[in-house]
Amino acid sequence: MIENIVVKVPATSANMGPGFDCLGIALNVWNEVKVTKGPFSIKINGKGEDQLPTDNSNFVYKSFCKVFEKIGETVPEVSLECTNGIPLTRGMGSSSAALIGGLMSGNAVAGFPLSNPEILRMGAEIEKHPDNVAPALLGGVQIGIYDQGELVTASVPFPEDVNVVLYVPCQTMPTEKARNILSAEIQRKDAVFNIGRAALLVQSLITGDLDNLKYATQDMLHQPARQKQFFPMKNIIKAAMASGALGAFLSGAGSSIMAFTKGREYTIGYEMADAAMKSGLDGEIVFTSPTSKGAYIEKN
Repeated sequence: MIENIVVKVPATSANMGPGFDCLGIALNVWNEVKVTKGPFSIKINGKGEDQLPTDNSNFVYKSFCKVFEKIGETVPEVSLECTNGIPLTRGMGSSSAALIGGLMSGNAVAGFPLSNPEILRMGAEIEKHPDNVAPALLGGVQIGIYDQGELVTASVPFPEDVNVVLYVPCQTMPTEKARNILSAEIQRKDAVFNIGRAALLVQSLITGDLDNLKYATQDMLHQPARQKQFFPMKNIIKAAMASGALGAFLSGAGSSIMAFTKGREYTIGYEMADAAMKSGLDGEIVFTSPTSKGAYIEKN
């Protein structure tokens, strides 16, 4: 067994407006998992340090063990130290980061028996949809679909000069709760609305024609229902757009609101926070950027 392994995994934002359950982007906010040979222990620093379990129910550790279940080997005794920069249950892919961090560190400790595509398939199977897992592992903007149970992913190039402003509320929005409020059926006009905008979003990112992002980040499949649960959303998105954002949307299942920007980041962040405050919501502003780098093992 390798004595010391450090895995870094980026935050992700799923859906990206109209790309429900199939489009995601990696962000330059990171979690780190350090695995050391020795007596079992789990230490958590940063986000979630007072909330996350430090026994064998910890999701990073459970994901670490999945690799050994897969290859039919005994789980070695290890100590984990997780340093988290990604907020929990805020639509920034904290569970996917934990999952990929556990799978990648387990794979490294086991001597790399699994390929990246195998790790991706395992991760998407556990998460049930690939739009956070794919960018967490592969970086950049990723499209993920299933065809007869087979996962297919494709990378979308994006302009390097695009930045991201996130308003991260204190209010959490657990994914399962946010998913349960969605209707099982949609109207045809809403499907057409989203298909067109998802296509336009991919075209805008590939070509750098960012003026269309104000249309291409709109959604009718999940945001209207989640608006009923998270009332300030519409006002924060409106404030972002009015102050110069290229496009803005609910990040994943929420509660974070994400804006694509190219200049005026501090103004946009301030206006988003001001709109939230006027709606009685506290939170923090995060200034970051997309990253083309996915999860990786840091060289010691």
